[in-house]
Amino acid sequence: MKTIDQINDKIGKKRAVVWTVDEVKTKVAELGIAKIAELVDVITTGSFEPMESSGAILNLGHTDPPIKIRSCTLDGVPAYAGFGAVDLYLGATQLVDFAGEIGDGDERKERGGAHVIADLIAGKGVTLRAIGQGTDCYPRATFDTTITKDSINQFYLYNPRNLYQNFIVGVNGGDRQLYTYLGPLQPRLGNAVYSNTGAISPLLNDPDLDVIGIGTRIWLGGGIGYVAWEGTQHFPLQKRGENRTPIGPGATLALIGDAKQMDPNWVRGCYLKNYGPSLMLGVGVPIPVLNADVVARCAVQDRDIVAPIVDFSIPRRVRPTFGLVSYEQLKSGKIKIEGRTVRVAPLASIYRSRQVAIELKNAIDRGEFLLTEAVSSLPRDRTFIPQDRRQMPSLLED
Repeated sequence: MKTIDQINDKIGKKRAVVWTVDEVKTKVAELGIAKIAELVDVITTGSFEPMESSGAILNLGHTDPPIKIRSCTLDGVPAYAGFGAVDLYLGATQLVDFAGEIGDGDERKERGGAHVIADLIAGKGVTLRAIGQGTDCYPRATFDTTITKDSINQFYLYNPRNLYQNFIVGVNGGDRQLYTYLGPLQPRLGNAVYSNTGAISPLLNDPDLDVIGIGTRIWLGGGIGYVAWEGTQHFPLQKRGENRTPIGPGATLALIGDAKQMDPNWVRGCYLKNYGPSLMLGVGVPIPVLNADVVARCAVQDRDIVAPIVDFSIPRRVRPTFGLVSYEQLKSGKIKIEGRTVRVAPLASIYRSRQVAIELKNAIDRGEFLLTEAVSSLPRDRTFIPQDRRQMPSLLED
């Protein structure tokens, strides 16, 4: 048995033993779970994938005379201004709006909030255009300027849903190509796309959220972040296998972190054709080795984790599936669907996800990253309620 304080003391003295989750999985057959639990203090996990339910809070600082922003764009991308006078929220998937200025071949058409966030993190200037409400205390009507991350007060990511604990595999059984949040899906089962990284994915190595909780310090976009809350669509009651990993979308996390500290190498805007922008984001989660059970959970292999194959050609919320497939099969590059061989590729970068785990390991080895105790556990009883199944109480009832 170990404690977070004991592990942090070793990190501070640069004596902590830190392994990536890949190292654990490689060595567990040779050394065994008990020996690894005795040797290792921290296991690092990582992911680099599109996380569209992300965004940034910005405080611009007051102008003179002051303005209460009613509407605003950043490089042509609308930002939400329904907070304080000069507070904004820029969503990663918000589309650029140039009011008819963009033609079919204009590259600006493929920009969105994620690209503006990435540009700010990279130190680039962003054009701000604001319209004020016009009040006695905030009389200014308009404000146009160029901002950078150094010219504004706060700039931090607040992401309502990141790090899905497992997800789906998308295919297209129809007759025309589909453009989806998983990317293009070719007709007649021409390809398959999956988004989770399987056995190296952070939440699949702590399936019941025993050590990851609210307040857990994480590596976010190359800087320091924290688990702020459960993520939207958090669904820990998803059906699970004997190893406790969910057989489809399960838990999610809401994350927060100072974007001024982040590295543009790990925060990138992307665009999914005919779907929209998203944010490629690196997230590393440390797992403290408090006991042997922690190692046992991190020993899970791709062959023991499955995801459902979902047909996107059916335009409904509940779509038919072609059964379950293991991540070992997915990572082979080919899967079988009804006896047919189908090419498959990940939307996430498995290579860069491993690099995130290494980056986090190196930060801990240098004594620059300490662990935190969770201040509260994440809920384990949340269910997923589709909107069309909600029952509104009758206003006529007593």
